[in-house]
This record gives sequence, C-alpha cells and structure tokens, in this order.
Amino acid sequence: MGREEQIEEREVLDSIFPDEITDVSENSYRVSITLDIPREDGDETEPPTILLTVTYPEAYPSTAPTIDLSSPPNSPKHALFDLSAAKPALLSLLPPLIHDSLGTAMIFTLIQAVKDGAEALVAERIAAAERAVDDRRRQEEAAEEAKFMGEKVTRERFAEWRDRFRALMLEEEDERRRAREEKEGGVGAGGKKGAGGPGEKLTGRELWEKGLVGKAEEDLGEDEAGPVPVAGMETLKVGE
Repeated sequence: MGREEQIEEREVLDSIFPDEITDVSENSYRVSITLDIPREDGDETEPPTILLTVTYPEAYPSTAPTIDLSSPPNSPKHALFDLSAAKPALLSLLPPLIHDSLGTAMIFTLIQAVKDGAEALVAERIAAAERAVDDRRRQEEAAEEAKFMGEKVTRERFAEWRDRFRALMLEEEDERRRAREEKEGGVGAGGKKGAGGPGEKLTGRELWEKGLVGKAEEDLGEDEAGPVPVAGMETLKVGE
C-alpha cells in the first residue's frame, strides 16, 4: 500500500514540477526550488535555488520521509541568501508539518514550506539592510543638523549667560558715562567758543544767539536798574 501511494504522489509532483524534479534512486528524487525574491531594475543576478532531496521509507506516508537541503553544484553565492546559514532554520519548519500530515501525501506541502521560509528569510535580510541604510542616513542628517545647533540651554547655563550679559551692559554703560563726562568736562575747562562753561566770556553775538541780551535788566526790574549814565551829560547845554 505504501509503494502505491508513493508512485501516485510522484506522478502528481511530476505534473507540478516537470522541469524541476529528477530521480536520484528508485525511492529518492530531488526537486529544484527557485526562490522568488525582489530584484532591482537591471539586476540580472540569478535568483537563489535550493535542492530538496526526498527519500521515501518503505512505510511512507505512514512514517516520515527523509528530507535534505543543498545548493546546486557550482552555484554562485547570492548576496541575499546563504543556504548553509539558513538550512537549520528551514529544516526546523518541517517536523510539525510532517507530524500533522502522517498518513497522507505531504511532499508538496514540505516543498512549499521550504520555499516560503527561504523567501521570508530573504525579505528579513532586505528589511534589515534598508533599516541599516535608514539609520545611517538619520545619523548623517543628525550630524549635519548638529553643526547648526547651539549649546543646549539649561537653567544653570542661562543664569551664567544672564550674568555675563548684565556685566557687559554695565561695563558699556560705564564707558558711555565716562566718555560723556570727559567730553563735557573737557569743553567747559578749555573755554572753547560757544561752550558756555564756567568763567567763559561770551561775545555779543553769542549772547544774542542765546537770548541773553537784556535779560539782566528784565530780571532786576526798571526801578532797580536805575538811570543809565551817559558821558558828558553834565556839560550838555540846551539852547534857548
């Protein structure tokens, strides 16, 4: 009964994989599994291939088949898939499926599980590579932004900056005050024309321009000012 089921299953597999299945012995054959993985435009790299070898025990499918995985001879190393590294993980997918399928044809299910598992590993590797690129880009952007960012402000840093600013303002105010005092003191002491400093004698024009002409008389009043003496008044005779 087991041999008849084995032959029947093999015929079904021949119809599904007409170009991918080859005999190894009377009770063993090999199926070539080509992985479907994303490729960039212009990438002519051959997709990775896994050889799944099936060996039927006499009592199959009541007992588990022997499954092995290998790479085609002289196959080029693929950047996204390494069977030697992936083989333990892929084989670990099969025992639960075999256990659930005992008593029925199961090789197609095992082939599909290996293919799906390998493609999932490739997808994870692609995602990891993309994350690495994104992380590197973020680090580069952060480094570039850091060039234009000032020092982080803390309460202590702000207090220090405020004290320096206030000290600078006081220093500048002192300099302005000293400059103003030096300017005002220098002009008054030097008696420069038009300065109006203490002890300075102004000209008539300067008195007029400053509105000081006649101010003394106005301040004293007409009675206090008294008559203005005129030279030669005593000898002035008025003709009859």
